[in-house]
Amino acid sequence: MFTGIVEELGEITAVENLGDASRFRLRGPVVIEGAKHGDSIAVNGVCLTVVDFGDGEFTADVMAETLKRSSLGALAVGSRVNLERPMALGGRLGGHLVQGHVDGTGTIVGREPSEHWEIVKVSLPADLSRYVVEKGSITVDGVSLTVVDAGADHFTISLIPTTLALTTLGIKKAGDPVNLEVDVLAKYVERLLGADRKETVK
Repeated sequence: MFTGIVEELGEITAVENLGDASRFRLRGPVVIEGAKHGDSIAVNGVCLTVVDFGDGEFTADVMAETLKRSSLGALAVGSRVNLERPMALGGRLGGHLVQGHVDGTGTIVGREPSEHWEIVKVSLPADLSRYVVEKGSITVDGVSLTVVDAGADHFTISLIPTTLALTTLGIKKAGDPVNLEVDVLAKYVERLLGADRKETVK
């Protein structure tokens, strides 16, 4: 479980095509401090398992399902990525509960800079729109954010200078893909309410 508070802006240093999977080598000296084989690290919001590590870098395998459901398949050597270690039990929950299970991808539609922040518009897959509400939480490329405006096919987020400087959202351009994870609580509520309705019909 993660919180969506990015710890480090890492970099892809190698990509190996394994046919039905890929093996990534990533630079992230902060997130691998004290790491062990099998630990989890979120990469642009995707929970990956540490296969190997050393010299400030770590290796992770990415399966076909993950490549299909996320934007990781578009990454190449030199791509910058958001990195976060799992939250420690008893630690502060700075963002919101993030599983590292990407629900789909969106696209940066446009950016509106202002003096102290920037409004970013992101396209939203139709099957995810019901989970996104104004002032609710959403994870974009692993960053916990508050929804400013929620439409049928898009939403907007407001980025402060710290987020722009310390995450990939500061360098993403219109047309770039982003990983999206909606608030898991919304999905559970929907499932529970649906179960109640089915029992009532019986």
